Amino acid sequence: MAVAKALLRLLDVLEIEEDQARMAFESATAEHGQLERQLTQALQTESHGRRLVSSSAGMNSGTDRLAGLELSRLAARDAAGLQSRIERAAALLAENRELYLGKRVERRQAETLIEEARAAEQIEAGRRGQQVLDDWYLNRLHRTNLKDLKTQADSRAGKTNAEGSSSDRNPS
Repeated sequence: MAVAKALLRLLDVLEIEEDQARMAFESATAEHGQLERQLTQALQTESHGRRLVSSSAGMNSGTDRLAGLELSRLAARDAAGLQSRIERAAALLAENRELYLGKRVERRQAETLIEEARAAEQIEAGRRGQQVLDDWYLNRLHRTNLKDLKTQADSRAGKTNAEGSSSDRNPS
């Protein structure tokens, strides 16, 4: 009785599902990381724009001041947009993490079932092997006992025949 083919096919399917969930999780992690880096870059750009405004105030440079204000405004707008995308990406990341962990647990449970089925098969094979040996030994003992009984019966019959034929010859 081999491990059920259905269990092995189930394990194959679960491994594929786990790989897909892992790839989705890794993709969501990478996307979340990229959005975080973009946010960091936007915040640095906003900071750079504010520094440009500050430095241009002392030099009376209106162009640098306007460029700094515009740079700061655009970077702040990008940062605000990135914040909402990061929140959605974090929610997707958490969902993909749970899905991946769930698929991994399912695969490990299937592996455990298969290992237990194989162990049960080995135990049963050992029992069958022992039963065969026990049967062989009992049959051997039975055959030996039958031979001994037959030999004893033949020897008794021989003695009885020998005594009977000797009494037939000597009618004393």
